[in-house]
Amino acid sequence: MPRFLPAVALIAPLLVITGTNAQELTGTLKKVKDSKTVTLGYRESSIPFSYVNKVGEPIGYSMDLCNAVVDEVSKELEGVEIAVKYKKVTAETRIPAVQSGEVDLECGSTTANFERKKEVAFSPIFFVAGTKLLVPLSSEITSYRDLRDKTVVVTAGTTNEAAVRAISDKQHLGIKFLVGKDHAESFAMLKEGQADAFATDDVLLYGLVATTKSRDQYHVVGEYLSYDPYGLMYRKDDSEFTAIVDRTFSRLAESRELVQLYNKWFQQRLPTGETLDLPMSPQLEEIFRVEGVPD
Repeated sequence: MPRFLPAVALIAPLLVITGTNAQELTGTLKKVKDSKTVTLGYRESSIPFSYVNKVGEPIGYSMDLCNAVVDEVSKELEGVEIAVKYKKVTAETRIPAVQSGEVDLECGSTTANFERKKEVAFSPIFFVAGTKLLVPLSSEITSYRDLRDKTVVVTAGTTNEAAVRAISDKQHLGIKFLVGKDHAESFAMLKEGQADAFATDDVLLYGLVATTKSRDQYHVVGEYLSYDPYGLMYRKDDSEFTAIVDRTFSRLAESRELVQLYNKWFQQRLPTGETLDLPMSPQLEEIFRVEGVPD
């Protein structure tokens, strides 16, 4: 599913790099200029960050942010025509895909935590979530304290899996775990009665529930079990590309487009028909102000 960007003249007077000589470029920018292609990693069911529409095209809040970065790359490379390709990743494959060069920029719902920053780099924060529990409305579970000897489904390779396992061990809850390969499979296990609860980021739970016809049969419960700030993911030790990513976010913040994109995906009707109606949290508002959104 290639997307071609129009040639754009480079007019910004102050640039970190010139982009005029491929020999001067390194890292991701050199890779993109040499191949005239950038590969974006997407998720199939991380609504509304990164998921597929009815014709299988990747869409979402994170995808829009990644496309803004690609536009900035095109400007930096003096209007070189860039083909955008997409590669599906899962929670387990996303970091290896970035490290290996299969994916240049991962556009999903990835937590930018300390451990992951040892392996990859992240953009400025664009959302803050936390682990909660999704249970049937008829369930008596209201907190992790009610999970003793219960079965919880988690998605492989997520921070949520680690958070719930740590709580189970610390509190001696004896939780039994099922592991889905992606969020859609994990949710299916809950719906089919294989698990008593599904643990993942609260915003992803709201998104998944919004897509099911039986949405009134489930609800999100419990206190936050983790703190999960999201960032776009790319390869480490790439100062030239980092400058592009940071400049993109500064531009989006200063123009308030960052806020407009949030409203598009969290407060308006989605292209696939759902409405999440999730106002921006005070915490994220403050993060955006620090990133440059004017009052």
